[in-house]
Amino acid sequence: MDFQLDEDIVSLKHNIRDFIKNEVDPFAMQIEDEDHIPNEIIEKSKEMGLFSLSIPEEYGGLGIGMVGKCALYEEIGKTHNGYTTLIGAHTGIGSVGIVEMGNEEQKRKYLPAMARGDLIGAFALTEPQAGSHATNLKTTAVKKGNKYIINGTKHYITNATVADVFTVMAVTDASKGAKGITSFIIERGMPGFKIGAVERKMGLRGSHSAELVFEDCEVPEENVLGEVGQGYVNALKILANGRAGLAARNLGSSQKLLDMCMVHVQEREQFNVPIIEHQAVAHMLADIALEIEVLRSFTYRVAWMVDRGEKVIKEAAMLKLFGSEVYNRVADKAVQIHGGLGYIKDFPVERYYRDARITRIYEGTSEIQKNIISSQLRKEYSK
Repeated sequence: MDFQLDEDIVSLKHNIRDFIKNEVDPFAMQIEDEDHIPNEIIEKSKEMGLFSLSIPEEYGGLGIGMVGKCALYEEIGKTHNGYTTLIGAHTGIGSVGIVEMGNEEQKRKYLPAMARGDLIGAFALTEPQAGSHATNLKTTAVKKGNKYIINGTKHYITNATVADVFTVMAVTDASKGAKGITSFIIERGMPGFKIGAVERKMGLRGSHSAELVFEDCEVPEENVLGEVGQGYVNALKILANGRAGLAARNLGSSQKLLDMCMVHVQEREQFNVPIIEHQAVAHMLADIALEIEVLRSFTYRVAWMVDRGEKVIKEAAMLKLFGSEVYNRVADKAVQIHGGLGYIKDFPVERYYRDARITRIYEGTSEIQKNIISSQLRKEYSK
């Protein structure tokens, strides 16, 4: 395995690190207080090319592989997680479907503008009755002439309030179960489509999730993404593809917490010595460092496998599970190490602690990842 980064990626990684430090981090508390990412940060992110990470060069993107993307996601993960999620949802599940399953006409129509950040992407699978039970969709798409008429509701859709292009799953033939689900590219402003209630969340301030409401929404048949009836398979591919990137963002956040802890334990004194001198604290730091290093190795191994075109269903599920659990354990220890400071909103550790919790739920819960892993094991051992 070779995780060596090209010089261009190393240079971009350093540029992103400086951008995060100088342009995003200073606004972290403002984002938290106002629940809004300043427009100047978004515009500078476009100039940096951060909206184009997953898009091939021929459509205006950076055209980098998964190992390179993970190196960049790791840097992006070190800042406010609301900002991280806006970028990650767009470059991950919000655009990967069109990149991987779109026809040439669809790619040329949407990807250049998505690469520039002029169009923001979102992914819509989850419904009130269909979260972990993803095949239990109630949103329907009925063919009528050269259009599909879509009715139903999606919820918890990341980027919903700012997105322009949505990859949406709907039932085209209820009698076929999972094989009766189809993917659609739906644009903001199409007749019968509106944004519903915006959810109030525990964390991820600045990253907004909301309902999508379809009431006789008219979608041209040319906006079918991939094959009719392959929507569920498409959804699984899109989610699996994004898991290495999500783990890299969790890795970046975990590393940021360790960095903050190392500063604190050398400055904070108890019993007349810096608290790093106390074995209980030192052991927590050792645990954090160990888990981060294992997560880093696992993340880049799976990314390397993706770049080689290998099947990573089991490994991607393991990585999503492990990455989110590591981030949560690291955040918990970071609060403990910081004591009272870790529990107040004026200090960023408290924010990371709240933001970490959703990673065990979105894009497939930890329990669903275990189902995928065990299912793949059964297949492997039944051969």
